[in-house]
Amino acid sequence: MTMRAVVIGVGHYLPARVVSNAEIETFVDTTDAWIRTRSGIERRHFAAEGETTSLMASHAARAALADAGLLPDDIDAIILATSTADLTFPSAATMVQGELGMTRGFAFDVQAVCAGFVFALTTANALIVSGQARRVLVIGAEAFSRLMDWTDRATCVLFGDGAGALVLEAQTGTGTSADRGILASDLHSDGRFRDLLYVDGGTSTGSTGKLRMLGKEVFRHAVEKLAQTALASLDKAGLTSADVDWIVPHQANIRIIEGTVKKMQLPMDHVVVTVQDHGNTSAASIPLALSVGKARGQIKPGDLLVTEAIGGGLAWGSVVLRW
Repeated sequence: MTMRAVVIGVGHYLPARVVSNAEIETFVDTTDAWIRTRSGIERRHFAAEGETTSLMASHAARAALADAGLLPDDIDAIILATSTADLTFPSAATMVQGELGMTRGFAFDVQAVCAGFVFALTTANALIVSGQARRVLVIGAEAFSRLMDWTDRATCVLFGDGAGALVLEAQTGTGTSADRGILASDLHSDGRFRDLLYVDGGTSTGSTGKLRMLGKEVFRHAVEKLAQTALASLDKAGLTSADVDWIVPHQANIRIIEGTVKKMQLPMDHVVVTVQDHGNTSAASIPLALSVGKARGQIKPGDLLVTEAIGGGLAWGSVVLRW
């Protein structure tokens, strides 16, 4: 028998404030048509004052726990993927642990920017397969609206805030690709490309900083690297694109999603798309899309899913799992 990390609960949270492209037009030198054409984004959510990353993560966590029929103390570990933690330390994950009233286990953050949730999911899988945890709460949460330079119209219109969460549980499988749970993963990074997407603040500057991105270069790397990593994970699982029910990609840009899926030789009707409603929510985008995809009735038990993402670092990767 083979130990598998199986999804038993999913949930998400979005701030109440919805910011349309028309509203963006009132304070950024841009147009709704330009934003839609370049990114596919129509609206995004912005966190309210005092609505922190850890609070959004806690809301998503409660929804995922409710979906799984579990209480906080049924969880052994919390892994929170974020680049916008409330404070330099402690980790936002420990804040979620406290907010949930979880009195056992352990919690920590993972930082791989937009690829963060894929890295966190892979880490959770390792904890479960190695026997260090039976149930892991994996969260992606971001407040990227607070990192925007509102004079940089090429980037500030792309991002939004929100959180999504999964509960993974150790279950035994047969060791074949027919098992439920995480079947394979593939992770990469290349620090030579750090200047393509970064925030110009931190301990070296004494300020939070603002997001900086060379969009054309990021786009060029994204399509090729995302298709390569997705196909690599499928190959590790002994599967091909023809076996895939749903691609659940990082929701950065509709053109990147379309380009990636084309390279994988799959139609767009095999893709869960939420970018039009959420914008780029960085590490939160995949769990948000998983939760929304389930709520829409798209993702069903037994479906084979591929998630893939790329972010600053550059860091990128993918996970193949059966729902």
